[in-house]
Amino acid sequence: MEIDSQLEDSFDPSVYPDLLPIYYKRLFPFSLYHKWLRYNDDKLFINREFSFTLKDDVYLRYQSFKDGEDMKKEVIQKCPHKIDIGAVYSCRPSDQRTASNFHPLEKELVFDIDMTDYDEVRTCCSGADICKKCWPFMTVALKILDRALREDFGFNHLLWVYSGRRGIHCWVCDKEARELSPAARSAIVEYLSVIKGGEYKAKKVHLPETLHPSLKQADKIISKYFEDLMLNKQDFLATQDNCEKIIAMCLDQNGKEFLKSSFKDSKSSQEKWETTNQIDDVAMQKGAKNRSKHFLTEVKFQLCYPRLDINVTKGLNHLLKAPFCVHPKTGRVCVPIDVKTVDSFDPFSVPTISSLCKEIDEYDASLKEVNKPEDIMDEGEKSIATKIEDYNKTSMRTSIEIFRKFVKNLG
Repeated sequence: MEIDSQLEDSFDPSVYPDLLPIYYKRLFPFSLYHKWLRYNDDKLFINREFSFTLKDDVYLRYQSFKDGEDMKKEVIQKCPHKIDIGAVYSCRPSDQRTASNFHPLEKELVFDIDMTDYDEVRTCCSGADICKKCWPFMTVALKILDRALREDFGFNHLLWVYSGRRGIHCWVCDKEARELSPAARSAIVEYLSVIKGGEYKAKKVHLPETLHPSLKQADKIISKYFEDLMLNKQDFLATQDNCEKIIAMCLDQNGKEFLKSSFKDSKSSQEKWETTNQIDDVAMQKGAKNRSKHFLTEVKFQLCYPRLDINVTKGLNHLLKAPFCVHPKTGRVCVPIDVKTVDSFDPFSVPTISSLCKEIDEYDASLKEVNKPEDIMDEGEKSIATKIEDYNKTSMRTSIEIFRKFVKNLG
């Protein structure tokens, strides 16, 4: 079974503390961070909260900086294993102990989608583990939410980021989004939430008789991936337990009996799903008790629709891991994801901190002629060596350019 350990096998966690200072000094995009989070207003950056998680889980909240250089100085000095970004406050967060009315003013509208929330519907992995068979759940989630946020709400500035291990984050950075109240944020995430109910609730999706246009669009996206993801990669209906989950979702007794019979006579997940598609014609005729007009769509939604943590999105006080952090377990960088090429995004190909440092060393070595030390290089050769940004020497170049383009488009 391909699992998340693949993300960790190529990375030795023991080198993490030694490589992190190099990463912050040479690769972390501090200047782009400053341009991003100041939104053309220095006060917005100065009053922004950052938190640091240091070695041995020492946690420092209410960090704040004057500008990108100040942030770089503090980050290099403290060398946090993790950086989180919080809200913009009424004054500098570092002064919050002496402030009389310290409160959050604004923050990006954020979403955090974690693969662990899909454990009840994925068959390949569980917990923190991921593989190429279950990663498409994240692709589907990104496409559904990205379309809804852009087309239904009119937001334009969405930054999608790989979490470094098992999930994805979304930062909606439009001014209107940043200034939303907690109540408005709750309304948006409720609008986007279709799966509702705990692990012991059999049927978590109840669609109305007339589908909202947004649900129709989500159905189109899910339908594009459903067969390959749920029937081939997950082989979801191969087990009796999972067949029982689908049967339990059907509230009509005739429908339940039809599904039981169909699943018993069918062999593969594909065959079982094909017979399930006949349920409207065979067992759920007009007038049937507890008949659901959209039963098949409800099944697809319950298996594939994005699973959202409402609390992450609605609270102004909630912090979220910063883009370009390095995950200490996998060594992977939290890189931005290009929405246009999300289908080809592979979490297993995301660079590690060790691979990046190695790439810098190899690139620097390649600029020098064999047996030609720096003290005898001519000025042209030295100029080439010093003018090239370190990220351009590595496989993180594309990720920085995605981020740079995003920041530029903020205006």
